Amino acid sequence: MNRLDALRGTTPQKPHDARAIAALAANPGCTRRALLDGAGIDKDAAARHLGFPAPFGQSPFAITRGNAFEALVKADGCAELLRMLRELLGLPIAEVAYHDVENVGAHLRHAHTRALFDRAARDGDDAGTVYDHPLLSVGIAGHTAYLEPDVVAFQLGGRFHIVEIKSFAVIDGQADPSAVAAAARQAAVYVLALRRMLAELGHDPLRVAHDVVLVCPENFANRPVATLVDVRRQLGVLERQLARMTALDRLLDGLPEELTFDLLPGEDGLPTRPAAELADALRRATARYAPDCLATCDLCFFCRDEARQEGATDLLGRHVRDELGGVGSVGEALGLADGARAPAEGQEEIARLLRNAERLRRECLA
Repeated sequence: MNRLDALRGTTPQKPHDARAIAALAANPGCTRRALLDGAGIDKDAAARHLGFPAPFGQSPFAITRGNAFEALVKADGCAELLRMLRELLGLPIAEVAYHDVENVGAHLRHAHTRALFDRAARDGDDAGTVYDHPLLSVGIAGHTAYLEPDVVAFQLGGRFHIVEIKSFAVIDGQADPSAVAAAARQAAVYVLALRRMLAELGHDPLRVAHDVVLVCPENFANRPVATLVDVRRQLGVLERQLARMTALDRLLDGLPEELTFDLLPGEDGLPTRPAAELADALRRATARYAPDCLATCDLCFFCRDEARQEGATDLLGRHVRDELGGVGSVGEALGLADGARAPAEGQEEIARLLRNAERLRRECLA
């Protein structure tokens, strides 16, 4: 048994999906999350057992609305999607070939997807335009995760584009930046997986465009609108994080040999391990909490509570934390600001800035 299997113990491995992989790129500096995801540990089950469940998941209404919107975009062989692709990517009228990869059955989808994209990359213009329900894969810390992008479009000219269909609205040309960022991270996972598939098949991986097609409803109506989103930055972060996942041994080296995050599930599948014991084990792996974790990580409330107890500057957000330059706690920052604490070596400049900020605050309140 390797160290990652030992960390998971008797808890069944949880497979990765695109949302979970995308969330890795949202907080790449968190050792705790890297280890939990690398070992395939069910973070949701752990959070619930610790008494810090995260209220993730869409409402039934939102799920129904999302499914209805996706069905509308894909109706009649993706006719509505092709209309938008003609405008956005310049698809000519002749390019209408449609493949539904799901028709071959779940157990053959991945192999069929590889065969179709291999043919498309070799034969070019005659191989088809839109591939629905493809099944891609990507390696995570020695395990294979299977991913299902909404659609992959193949444009005349030999370039593949990932199409991501989301049900959040674009209002007057603007969408919620956080929702767009999350969609971009998820689409970047698909771009990376498809690039790796093409590379394995002996094709140029850069034939997969870094511009993904984001399809959303416009102005709360059901009429879809498509825009191109550049995911190069998300790709860079994701590739670095996946590379870090393959080198988890370095993170494990600093942990006790006997450390395990095993939930010890009973016959009913529920954890039997004392919650306090599991919490102590998790605290042995350093977390890097940020308020953004509340939207991406199942353990967010546990880590936030830990950060509150420590008075960590992580609670103030990444921008403020980075501006404080190594000052790890709010108490330390306040002490440097009012002069009650002498700056350590290397903290002279941040201490000067904090004292100036404190002086300005006093002048404003006077």
